[in-house]
Formats: sequence, structure tokens, C-alpha cells
Amino acid sequence: MTNNDRQPSFMIIGAVKGATTWVAHQLRCHPDLWLPDAEPHYFSTEYDRGPDWYRGLFDPAPEGRIIGEKSASYLAHPDAPARIAAAFPDMRLIVQLRDPVQRAYSDYCMYFRRGMVGPDPRKYLDGGRAEASRFLQGGLYGAHIGRFLDHFPREQLYVIFYESIKSSADAIVADVCRHIGVDVHVAADEIASRKNDSTAPMLPLSLRRLLKPARPLLDPLRSNPLFARARSAMAAPVRYPPLTEELRGMLRDFYQDDLLMLEGLLQQTLPAWCPRGNRAEAGSL
Repeated sequence: MTNNDRQPSFMIIGAVKGATTWVAHQLRCHPDLWLPDAEPHYFSTEYDRGPDWYRGLFDPAPEGRIIGEKSASYLAHPDAPARIAAAFPDMRLIVQLRDPVQRAYSDYCMYFRRGMVGPDPRKYLDGGRAEASRFLQGGLYGAHIGRFLDHFPREQLYVIFYESIKSSADAIVADVCRHIGVDVHVAADEIASRKNDSTAPMLPLSLRRLLKPARPLLDPLRSNPLFARARSAMAAPVRYPPLTEELRGMLRDFYQDDLLMLEGLLQQTLPAWCPRGNRAEAGSL
């Protein structure tokens, strides 16, 4: 596989809150690969910007590198599969799936720490409420992957299960390299890295809102030791509203039929969060 006119040859397509930042970081450590730092979201929410804008995102790629990109929004976007297939029918796709119940709760927690939702998870995770749409739709993996398989052959899609990373991280990175078509390269010092960790201490929400207008001035100071110590002294872990067993059960019921669809589409061993069939120990691929 070669760098084709400085266009991507592989894409990490989701899922949102599925730890896709981890796999993207591993691929950025590969000496033969290059991905832009920001997610383009071109084939989902930024399609109106046009192909010239999209191509321009890859101009900084060093000559000779195989180019890819990560936009976690692609998996759930109804138009992304057809758009990608029309532009790049041979695209190598990578998707990372997490227990959809935990994914939905993680999505809620992200919005909670940003102050965008209230402290009652049920209001946002109950399938019978309109507010739940944003948080539940992203975990309908069977429906989303089904749309991609309408446009791409199964062999062009490599599936990672989030639960596998703890036990098989090296093997996952090696398999992804082979799927892309490059020599296997595992950065041993980075393999256990955690990205976008929701347990990291944060400044109080009220202070973050107060400081938001000054972000362009403050962000360059993050590497300053005095600034970092001052921030650390004020930061604390976010206390998230818990996911109750009742709500967890409701979410399991919500996703059951879709997960059975996923099992049939992939025809491979699935983690234990799949309701039946090949219910291997979580972490198997």
C-alpha cells in the first residue's frame, strides 16, 4: 500500500467513547504512518467543506508515509459509509467497540463534566425519553456496522473490542498494522498509555467556565511548571452520578436485539456483553 496522492488509506471510524484515541495514538507511533492530530469529521458533520478542504488536512504528512485519519463520528452517521465508499472504495476501516451500556454512560459522563447535562443519568439514558437519543444511538453497533457492510466487504473492516486492550494490546496493534498493510511496529513504552482519561483531576466547573474566554492565552502555559503546579493544586477528580443497577438493566434490554444483529454480521467471537451466542470471555477477538 502506498501513499495515494496524500489521501488516507485507512480510517478509524468509531465508536465515540470507545477509546479510539488509544488506537490512534499507537498508530501515530508507527514510523511509516501519519494521522492528523485533530479529527476531521469530514464524512459526517463537515462534508459541506468540500474535498479540497479535506485533502488539505493531509498536506503536513511527511513524504512516503501512509496516511490515515480518525473520526469517531463516522460509525454512527447515517451518510458516512456511502460517502466514504464513493471516495475511497478500497479504504481499510478500523472500528473499536465497547460494551454499549458503558459507552452510553461514558458519553453521559463526558457531557456531565462539561456542565451540559444534569445529575440524573436516567433522564439521558432512558430509551423512552427524547433526551436519551444522543447517548443511546452511538451504541447501536449492529445497525451502524450493517450500513458500512452495505458498502464495504467484511475483510476491509477490522474490529477491536475495548475489553481486549488490557490482555491483548500488543496483538491488537500488530493485527491493525497487518490490516493496514504495513510492517508490525509496537511502541512498548506507549502500549499501556491511557488517553482521554475521565478519572483525571479537573478544575471545578465554575472555574473552567470563568476561565474559558482566556483559554487562548492560558493553553500555551500548560507546559510551564509553575502554572502546572497551580492547576494541580486546584484540580480534583470529577464525582459522576452513578449508573444504577436498574438503569443498567434497562440499557441491556435496549441494546439486546441490536447486539444479536451485530453477532450475526461479524460472525466472530464476541465479548460477554453480547446477550447470547459466542459469549467468550471479554477480551477475546
